[in-house]
Amino acid sequence: MKLVNTDNPVRAGWLIEQSARLDAAPYLSGAYEARKLLERLSVPKEPLHHLTQGHDGGIFNGPKFRRVYMDDSKYGVPFMGSTDMLEADFSWLPYLRKKDAEKLSYLEIEPGMTLISCSGTVGRTAYVRADMAGIWSSQHVMKVSPDKEKIHPGYLNAFLQSRYGIPIIVSQAAGSIIQHIEASHLTNLPVPRFEDEIEERIHELIQTAADLRAGFQGKVRAATEDLFESAGLPALADLRWHEMPRPLGFEVKGINSMSLRALNHDERAREISKLIREVPHASLGEICEGGELERGHRFKRIDVEGENGIPLVGQRQVFWVRPVERRIALKESERMLVQVDKGTVLVASQGLLTESALIGRAAYVSDAWREKYAFSEHFLRVRPEKYGVSGEYLFAYMRSDASFRVMRSLCVGTGPQDIHAILRREVPIPLCTPADRERITNTVRSAYRDRDEADRLEDEALRLLDEAVRDAAR
Repeated sequence: MKLVNTDNPVRAGWLIEQSARLDAAPYLSGAYEARKLLERLSVPKEPLHHLTQGHDGGIFNGPKFRRVYMDDSKYGVPFMGSTDMLEADFSWLPYLRKKDAEKLSYLEIEPGMTLISCSGTVGRTAYVRADMAGIWSSQHVMKVSPDKEKIHPGYLNAFLQSRYGIPIIVSQAAGSIIQHIEASHLTNLPVPRFEDEIEERIHELIQTAADLRAGFQGKVRAATEDLFESAGLPALADLRWHEMPRPLGFEVKGINSMSLRALNHDERAREISKLIREVPHASLGEICEGGELERGHRFKRIDVEGENGIPLVGQRQVFWVRPVERRIALKESERMLVQVDKGTVLVASQGLLTESALIGRAAYVSDAWREKYAFSEHFLRVRPEKYGVSGEYLFAYMRSDASFRVMRSLCVGTGPQDIHAILRREVPIPLCTPADRERITNTVRSAYRDRDEADRLEDEALRLLDEAVRDAAR
């Protein structure tokens, strides 16, 4: 049950303004409370459209258009939707045909913009980092392009994603089935203006967090490339899966009842495994002996609000910069079943086999996430113990397209797919020299230290903004 904020209770004047409307929705959404709090501020406020510049005044999304996707970056540009913009790693974006992208050049996002999901799940935000330059966005993503002569981009982003900005944005949504917002809904959103020292400090925190996240992206990519180069497998560093001949008909020898499914004997995936077996390697089952190579435990989910319970992360959100928290109640004995051990790689292991599906993708759990979050049963938990392989080194391999394709080839099931419990143990993992493994491990660790520090800086920026707003409202 959602309760009113006792620090700012519903007032009689609010009821009058709402024509004595007595249902709870307008008052508990947070939007009305946020607007009333902003009205009480002793500092000036400016409408959002006075602080933006660019296409259509700097607040825009785009038209509906036919999307033609390409397999090669030579013929397309990276293209993101309203969920893709939340990703921490943009290695998996599809490519929109360049001919179509050139006609919609204003949909190319630029560092410093704030992106807002404006269709479906409305109100999710993302700050455009340096590593996102050159990406096009869909019509489901609202772009807010700040006028840097009038406002610091990081400060504007902090306000828009804060407890004051988001409720007002979401309250503008229209539509009975698929919610959406238009640029005109945001033009008059009031943005409080504080002393430049405060706004600049908030901007610096948000911008530094963005730079660290861009560095994270570069480091994990570099770790994967380093692993394949060091293992003598440069061809797998830039795997061109769709250029490989499709397995329309092939012969398999030595087949048995363990699997009769053609997908599990896909020649393209077998070619990847064959290349790895030609260099020093060990099977995934051998590496994880004494560690973990199992699906998560099932458990009852009871949603709770506020700071109660523990945040739950599912297959989609584990790949986001920061999960949208869904908190669940758990007994102390159950926490052991849903949290993960140090050095664990999580592989999305259930779903349908569409090209954009997550099954087969790998994520690493940093110390900060391990202590804070619970993880759903839909992950394959992979924790190495043998051959001097660390979780970070294993992740550098398993995040690659080569590993993704091999793991997907092992899927079984008639509806939602799962990764074959026996075949996954036989997956070969390249073993570099101890010195190479240590270097790659340190690169991944450094990347995740940067990412955790970025989260801390973003939290600090939002805390400073919250303090400034509340001080001005007294």
